[in-house]
Amino acid sequence: MVSRRGFLTVMAGSGLAAGLGAGVRAAPLTLVATADLRGSIDAGKNGVIPGAADDQSRRLQAIITRAAKSDVPVFLPPGDYRVSNLSLPNGTRITGVPGASRLLYSGDGHLMVADGAARIELSNLVIDGGNRWLADYAPALLHFRGVKEVLIDNCDILGARKFAVQLERCGGRIERSRMSGAAQSGIYAVESKDLSITGNLVSDCGNGGILVHRWTKGADGTMISGNRIQRIAATDGGTGQNGNGINLFRADNVMVSGNHVSDCAFSAIRANAASNVQIANNQCLKSGETAIYSEFGFEGALVSGNLIDGAANGILVVNFDEGGRLATVSNNVVRNLSLTGPYVHDGAGFGFGISVEADTVVSGNVIENAPRWGLVLGWGPFLRNLVATGNIVRNAPVGCAVSVVEGSGAALISGNLFDRTPEGAVIGFRWKDKEPGELIGGGTAFKHLTIEQNRVS
Repeated sequence: MVSRRGFLTVMAGSGLAAGLGAGVRAAPLTLVATADLRGSIDAGKNGVIPGAADDQSRRLQAIITRAAKSDVPVFLPPGDYRVSNLSLPNGTRITGVPGASRLLYSGDGHLMVADGAARIELSNLVIDGGNRWLADYAPALLHFRGVKEVLIDNCDILGARKFAVQLERCGGRIERSRMSGAAQSGIYAVESKDLSITGNLVSDCGNGGILVHRWTKGADGTMISGNRIQRIAATDGGTGQNGNGINLFRADNVMVSGNHVSDCAFSAIRANAASNVQIANNQCLKSGETAIYSEFGFEGALVSGNLIDGAANGILVVNFDEGGRLATVSNNVVRNLSLTGPYVHDGAGFGFGISVEADTVVSGNVIENAPRWGLVLGWGPFLRNLVATGNIVRNAPVGCAVSVVEGSGAALISGNLFDRTPEGAVIGFRWKDKEPGELIGGGTAFKHLTIEQNRVS
């Protein structure tokens, strides 16, 4: 067996670090080297045998507990370690060799849990659930409760029978890691505080990608940035509860930026009752339902600079009847939408570019190939203080559908360009029923509307 210090020496002298994994070079080596300088405990030299057929849980638990008490890391040499029911005390730090130090869940209850710790660190590990049974009390392969700072860096977390990672009332960082094959979701974070989820790959999960929820609505502040999320199913069905790449629920003050989200059964990004949310500069490709959703009881949403290609609906900022209001929707590209969604819709249906309802500015967007309506302003009487200006709508039967139901509030439609809108550029609707006559010329009998300086090309 090669000693750990000898392994590091060989790596440093021969430049083999680059071969351990694409995009993971300097940082993992630095972590391991730092652990060595701190006097880490080498599990391989303390009775935990890589590749052993028997369960290593008891021996590894003893090493983890001893290392945490001494405030030193545990190093796992390359190899497979069959374990279950590990409890991570405060100060736990476990590191390994990226792609080579593998913790394999042996299926006896749970894999890892930490409760009430100040700091837990896991880095450079493969954690494989093997789709094995988890006990009723275990919601995830990695389950953290009340941990002030959880640090998960450059780990592969695979084959979870439920969630891959579940955090409750935790802060910290999950970064540069890969979650794949979870029956539920890759990351489920509830009641978080100062949490960052950055630079991860979440793929092939049964019901969701990254979920940031709260039991009660309130400030959360999670930052979700630079992640790649792909192939998210909705195996438990529903009309939006499942099947979302990124899903916020009751979580206020969250930023979702620079993510690449594709092939989700429902939404790429779905914010439900999430106030002061920023959804900016994301790529949203091939969404089964609405690509970007801000819905139900929220106040404050900024949706800007996103590119949407392929969805049933593009961007919906709606549910004024439930308190959803106050937003800007700007500088997005929305294209190639569909009339078909993942369920039978009992309302307006599918095929809309951008739909908004209350206290919202819609500006500088480009919408192309919306098979029903390009812009949708209001729904029934749920319209108040809307501005649509400087948008381009191209290849849509109706360029802009605006509600003319009695009780609708004010809307300004100005300076937009409509191209190839054969059923009308600006048309009034009573719910789904079309009012006769083109409104783009202004001078409308509907006093709540101001329509001016638009152009049809």
